[in-house]
Amino acid sequence: MKCTCILVFLVILGCAGFNGVIGAGECGKSSPDREAFKLAPCAMAAQDPNADVSSQCCMQVKKLGQNPSCLCAVMLSNVAKSSGIKPDVAITIPKRCNLADRPVGYKCGAYTLP
Repeated sequence: MKCTCILVFLVILGCAGFNGVIGAGECGKSSPDREAFKLAPCAMAAQDPNADVSSQCCMQVKKLGQNPSCLCAVMLSNVAKSSGIKPDVAITIPKRCNLADRPVGYKCGAYTLP
C-alpha cells in the first residue's frame, strides 16, 4: 500500500512539473506575437532608423530586453513582419534608447544587437 501511495504521489508530482513547461517559450507563457503588441509605440522607430524613439517605446524595450531571447523572438515575430517592421532597424532600438544594460552582441537570427 505504501508503494502504491508513493507511486501515485510521484506520478502527480511529475505531471505537475510537466504542466509548468508546456507552453513556455522565449517569452514564458506569452507568445512573441502577443508580446509584439506591447511594442506598438516602437512602430515608426522600427521602420525608419532616423525616426525618434519614444520614451514609451524605450520603456517597453527595456522590459522585454531583460529577456534577450524574448526580445529577439518579438522582433522576428509574425506580427512584427506583418506590421512592416524591418529587423535590421528594430535591432538598433535598444542602442537608440541608450539602454546601458542592453544585451550587446546578442545574436538574433541573422542579426546582432549593437
